[in-house]
Amino acid sequence: MQKIKTALLSYGMSGKVFHAPFLELHPGFELLGSWERSKKLIQEDYPEVKSYPNFESILEDKSIDLVVVNTPIDTHFEYTKKVLLAGKHAIVEKAFTATLAEAQELAALTREKGLKLSVFQNRRWDSELKTVKKVLDANLLGEIVEAEFHFDRYNPVLSPKVHKETVNSGSGIVKDLGPHIIDQALYLFGLPNAVFADIRITRKNSLVDDYLDILLYYSDRRVRLKAGFFVREPNPSYVVHGKKGSFLKSRGDVQEDELKLGKKPNLTSWGTEKEGQEGLLHTEIDGKIIKEKVPTLQGNYYDFFDGVYQSIVNGKQEPVTAQDGVNVMRIIDAAFQSNDEKKVIDL
Repeated sequence: MQKIKTALLSYGMSGKVFHAPFLELHPGFELLGSWERSKKLIQEDYPEVKSYPNFESILEDKSIDLVVVNTPIDTHFEYTKKVLLAGKHAIVEKAFTATLAEAQELAALTREKGLKLSVFQNRRWDSELKTVKKVLDANLLGEIVEAEFHFDRYNPVLSPKVHKETVNSGSGIVKDLGPHIIDQALYLFGLPNAVFADIRITRKNSLVDDYLDILLYYSDRRVRLKAGFFVREPNPSYVVHGKKGSFLKSRGDVQEDELKLGKKPNLTSWGTEKEGQEGLLHTEIDGKIIKEKVPTLQGNYYDFFDGVYQSIVNGKQEPVTAQDGVNVMRIIDAAFQSNDEKKVIDL
């Protein structure tokens, strides 16, 4: 199997938790190392890899095929552009960029260079989102009228990560949690016709937005996206209503928590939700009203990395394309404009 030689741009939480374990598991990748600034940690977990002293050493290493840009959002555009100009493929974490214009430029550069760029929207492979998609694909609810997606937390304390709480082009909940549920909505329903948004600061001493309520207008449905830090008793994370029935699903994916505990992913039991987290389906099938629990599909971020492998080695489309990233940034830009102008923004 052809090996895609890969380097990370940081080995903090995202590199250690979300990327390295799957690059190690997939036989088509070879992790060469990571750029490490003050802390030199990657060789404790992977003794055979390099700790790169600076970004330039990664760009100049001709053996590297793929670079994972997993640095703060306000650096994504600069770093990804340099990666592409160096002739290397890229995985870029969400939010893809800080602005729509930056996203469009990177998408154009990717096409111009004939390279592969995929946005790390791993939440498409969460167990609950996969289950929602299965219900929709099976047309169990009839014509969809409305949906509401939540990314709820109760955490009034400011993040210890300075870049997340300092006003900059990449900070705030709209570009942190927002890209997850925005991408999921576009993945399931496509681009809307218009956007309305309410964006607020709710935590004491917060300098950045920490509450979002975004309404996506489609010709035949509405999709509401909400996230905030003062939800002690969470709502169902996914609520979808159709003309025949409804489906409700809580956020139960176990992957992030298990990865943080140091558990290693696999291809058999990984991403299996605990019992009791099943979604509720209340609908009409063949003239009969049913109300039952729907078994949750397994989640596995491995499938994202396999999609990246297939795109680079076999020329298939990336699992999450640069254009997907552009589309998310279109919604984010429109949301901020809507909040500022207090009106619906047509796309």
